Order: sequence, then structure tokens, then C-alpha cells
Amino acid sequence: MSPSPSSFVVERNGRMATADDLAPLAFAGYAHFTAMQVREGKIRGLNLHLERLRGASVELFGWALPDDRVRSYLRAALEGGPADLSLLATVYSPAGEFTVAGSDVEPEVLVRTGPAASGPKGPLALAAVEYERTIPAVKHVGEVAKTYFLRQAVRQGFDDAAFVDRTGKLSEGTIWNLAFWDGAAVVWPAADVLLGTTMSIVRRQLDRLGVSQRIRDVTRDELSTFAGAAVMNSWTPGVPVHRIGSVSLPEAPSFLEVLHRAYHSEPLVTP
Repeated sequence: MSPSPSSFVVERNGRMATADDLAPLAFAGYAHFTAMQVREGKIRGLNLHLERLRGASVELFGWALPDDRVRSYLRAALEGGPADLSLLATVYSPAGEFTVAGSDVEPEVLVRTGPAASGPKGPLALAAVEYERTIPAVKHVGEVAKTYFLRQAVRQGFDDAAFVDRTGKLSEGTIWNLAFWDGAAVVWPAADVLLGTTMSIVRRQLDRLGVSQRIRDVTRDELSTFAGAAVMNSWTPGVPVHRIGSVSLPEAPSFLEVLHRAYHSEPLVTP
């Protein structure tokens, strides 16, 4: 039986959020977040999520909350909930948008839980779209372009979109990191992208497993030379991609198996 909606929470700074808490945020877009899948009440790559929140807070607000406090907010949101769920932690400034907040304005944390997710099965066809995200290293909110290009891609018969930067290099997907297989090594695009937590987990575990990895430019012209491709995010360490633009890519079940094996080698950690 699936958990009921009442099993999930929305909390502000470790306490149940009220309508008054949420109303100012309904129209705000200056914030950053991290998304994760909780399994057995635990999280893979917890240190990576904390590093992401810490670094993004310094970038957007000039300072960050202590990790211990953020972890306490995560624990509070998990208490009494199902063992497996999705969790979204958003950090924002109560000073709001279009203001210059001083160092005395402490960031706040909004945590939302929901049903566990595992992403689509694929294989996916991705439209190739020329686009570069603003402040790509920060997982920030209010990115209308990602949903816009997703919807445009679906109207054109694709499942989603992959981005190509101004130099012609593939970078990332709308909500995905891209990974390619050249037959001997995992290839990560060399571009300005959001370094996903799942991507970081997979990369460090591939190192541990002794799987070769390369970071290099990937252009549309060379897509046909690859032996496989996949996308990954907080839902899943790998969904197969069988086409990008007009270029077909071969099935690579062994590549997907390696990505999933690497991810599941990462231990689950209690917040």
C-alpha cells in the first residue's frame, strides 16, 4: 500500500510550515535547493548534498548555515514518515527578492517530502537545444527555460531535451547530467554544468571499481562514435538514451549496469 499524502511534510526550519510561512515564497525565485531519494530512512551521498547547499548559500547569500543544523532539519522531516521517500531541501533568504540582504539576514530552510521516485525507464530521445543555464554551478529555482524546452521537445516528438552551449558542445539535460560510453571508458562532457550529486556519487564509485573515466568536449558531430549514452539525476543513476537530435545511439546494457552498480556501491547514511 502506498503512503498517504498525510505521511509527507512541508517544514520550515525543522517545524511544520504554515500558510503564512509559505505565502511569501509562492512568488519568490531567489533560492537554491537539493533533491534526494531517501531509502530505509537514509541518504546516499549526504556529504555531497550538504556541500551543495553550503556552497550555493555562500554564492547566493554570502554565508551558509552549519551542516549540523541542516541535518537536524532533514531528520525532523523524516521522523514519522515512510522509510522510502523523495526529499527536497530549499534554502532561501527571508529578505526576499530584489533586495540587498546584509550578513545579519540568516538563510532559512524549507524541506518537503513526497513519494519515492525512480525516474523513467527509457530509452529516451532527446532534442538538442542551444541553451546555457545562468549560474550553472548552482541548483537554483525559477528556471523556466528547463520546463519550456522539455515541453517544446515533447511537442516535437522527443522525450526531453539536451543542451548545447554557444561553442557547440553538449553540456547537460533539462534536469539531467549526461554520460557517454566510448567502449572503454565513461565520458563526461567538459562544459559548464551543474555537478549533480548522483553524478558525483557515480564518479567516485567508478574510481573505486576501477572503471576508466574521461572528461572531454562532446559535440553533436561525434555522437555517432559513442557506444552508448545515459542521463542521471536524483531519481536514478542511469536512464538509457537512444537518440540525441537526429543521431541514433546503440543500446548499451553493460554501460547502464556499470552506472547502477557504481551508484548502489555508495553507502546509505543517516542524516
